[in-house]
Amino acid sequence: MTEPSRIVTCPTCRRALVWSESNPFRPFCSERCRLIDLGEWASEARRIAGESALDEASEREEEG
Repeated sequence: MTEPSRIVTCPTCRRALVWSESNPFRPFCSERCRLIDLGEWASEARRIAGESALDEASEREEEG
């Protein structure tokens, strides 16, 4: 018995696509969407919430 196809949404364009090993860009629908996402992270338009690791390092230097 084969597993049912898993449908996911592209994080960039929100298009529905089948999660498949034949898609080298997953979880994105295309290379274009993958590069758009990478550019957003590089420009810091996207970031993980929390304090900067650089801020924590400078605080330790001031204490020590």
